[in-house]
Amino acid sequence: MPIARTTSGKQFDVADGESLLDAALRAHVTLAYSCRTGRCSTCKGKMKHGDTTALHDEIGLTAQERAAGYVLTCVRTATSDVELEVQDLGNVQLPEPRTLPCRIQALERVTPDVLKVLLRLPPNSRFAFQAGQYLDVIGPGGVRRSYSVANAPGTQEHLELHIRHFDGGEMSRYWFEQAKVNDLLRLHGPLGTFFLREVAGLDLVFLATGTGIAPVKAMLEALALQEERPASVTVYWGNRTAADLYWDAGLPQAGQRHVPVLSRADASWAGARGHVQDVMLQSPHDWPRTRVYACGYDAMIHGARERLGAAGLAEPHFHSDAFVCSASAP
Repeated sequence: MPIARTTSGKQFDVADGESLLDAALRAHVTLAYSCRTGRCSTCKGKMKHGDTTALHDEIGLTAQERAAGYVLTCVRTATSDVELEVQDLGNVQLPEPRTLPCRIQALERVTPDVLKVLLRLPPNSRFAFQAGQYLDVIGPGGVRRSYSVANAPGTQEHLELHIRHFDGGEMSRYWFEQAKVNDLLRLHGPLGTFFLREVAGLDLVFLATGTGIAPVKAMLEALALQEERPASVTVYWGNRTAADLYWDAGLPQAGQRHVPVLSRADASWAGARGHVQDVMLQSPHDWPRTRVYACGYDAMIHGARERLGAAGLAEPHFHSDAFVCSASAP
């Protein structure tokens, strides 16, 4: 059985056909990941030695990254002993994912194409998670989709999800046409490594598009509860029109500055326009002490990583959770 070693000194064995990411998580080595489908590039690592093979297409890699030896650990398996330069979250131990039954507690249409859902767990069932993580909801017929949890642990009795309608989507059809209070579903989680790292004395910047504000909401709620304080918190939330701003991003008392950004605003809009990363770059930043958390459409994530990296943000200081069009998209 091949052995994988990271440049930080961690090692784990890799079973035949098992992804490097799954092998690492099985051995309690926490690597950064999000979509698990080879699309978002959160789990990107560079092969230093050894041989691997792709289990699925690595859509999230550019041609330049492929040529430089980068792989996506969520869709790569080892065919020999390997050494991997990859983001390792050190001694962080995430809650073990579990599958639990749940029922719909409430449904609220907050915009014509966004639904707020509250899920309740059975009495005495404890769902441990980090603010910012996501879960899979397993619906009728076993259809499985991923959604970020929109509340921080301990802030309310239920799990809050923000769900966008997608034309032709099987799960969208259920949520927007069939779902009703007390429906029985299952959830699996928590999943992902999109959560707050160090914050004390740092400038935190959140970039979100659409329902990508859900995990940002959870992180802001968590920030409001903890003793360690960042130097500043700024939230850039991008939508098409003012009617899409379904939540007040200034509500949690985390000391944040909220900058709504619209891409298709009418003439009455006096605020920021365009892409969230471009609006962010209109202000000066102390890049060594800036940490960026980005969640939303894949194009925004890739664009923000590229633009901010060119401006001076170190890659390890950019954390993301990309919404991708697949069965496992959050």
